[in-house]
Amino acid sequence: MLAGSIEEVMERVVAVEEMARTAQDATWHAEGDVWTHTKMALEALVEDPTYVQADAGAREVMFAAVLFHDAGKPATTRHEPDGRITSRGHSLAGEVLVRGALWRAGVPFGVREQVCALIRSHQVPFFGVELAPPLAAQRAARLSLSMRNDWLAAVAAADGRGRRTSDPRDRERIVDNCALWREVASEAGCLDRPRVFPDAHTRVLYLDDERAGRAAEVPAFDDTVAEAVVLSGLPGGGKSTWLAAHPELAVVSLDALRDELDVDPGDGQGAVISAARERAREHLRAGRPFAWNATTLTRPFRRSLVELCRSYRFRVRIVYCEVTAIEQRRRNRGRAADAVVPEKVIERMIGRWSVPAPDEAHAVDYVVDGGEAAGWPPGSAGADPVRP
Repeated sequence: MLAGSIEEVMERVVAVEEMARTAQDATWHAEGDVWTHTKMALEALVEDPTYVQADAGAREVMFAAVLFHDAGKPATTRHEPDGRITSRGHSLAGEVLVRGALWRAGVPFGVREQVCALIRSHQVPFFGVELAPPLAAQRAARLSLSMRNDWLAAVAAADGRGRRTSDPRDRERIVDNCALWREVASEAGCLDRPRVFPDAHTRVLYLDDERAGRAAEVPAFDDTVAEAVVLSGLPGGGKSTWLAAHPELAVVSLDALRDELDVDPGDGQGAVISAARERAREHLRAGRPFAWNATTLTRPFRRSLVELCRSYRFRVRIVYCEVTAIEQRRRNRGRAADAVVPEKVIERMIGRWSVPAPDEAHAVDYVVDGGEAAGWPPGSAGADPVRP
């Protein structure tokens, strides 16, 4: 993936010195700083049976996930007034840091996103088994669309074994819960593969059921009336190229609205987004298929769009477009002078960049370097994991 020692590879994401000087709460990390813990976790991983028995590609993904699993801690660690040390949000912060670094390094999309997915969810097995059984099975099913649960359990177990806790029973509980997570996922039919559903609409309704009372294997009645397409990706990633190949779709374009409202891309976008949502509602009320053309880089914002469309009984297809870092920069610089997105704006985008996960909509298409994303989602050869 990336050549060099673990120190050299880590430096591509965050300075080892920063990791080494980032303290951790002794209740959960009596071993000391983040870098010490990371090295201990790597030592634990290479002894894990799942890692030992995996092929070279799988080991590469798991090793990178453990190496980077706490990369977000230097930026999120806080010393609380009561003396505790916290790092809330470090999983998501680490995912974003790693995504940007591996993208710039040219790591293949499928490999990168498997690593990022494991980082994002590496603590789930610690507590996921404490959910009610239907909710735990639902969580395992959701995660299986973006990662292998057996790899997730191995990464989490390495995190658990690679630490010392003030009460040894806490460490034992973490490791035991990781083993139990394997059982939860296995019973749900998604330990080493995506959970299978009769169709995409059944999957959407099952995963959105807050009580997890819906049966995953029973087809749901599909009352959708049309499809909305939500485009996602950094500027220059290929969204306009995709739209040009689908002239049948009406388009809600944030770039066009910025021009219409005379709003600079670096300024506040509230008025633009409000106007875009109203344009979208016009299409939704008419039952007319349309495309939302914007970067749409964060999961909460995509979720708000999906919920808006589904409130009008629309299916949603997210089309994510990406090119290499070099090509993205070339395309952006090649735009008309008034259309070039400033580098500082792009850097801010990269700082909150989340690639859509397969569970976010009825369908998620990945258009990477002009074609399908090889090896993504994991276990499904890039296809939506539903029964034919």
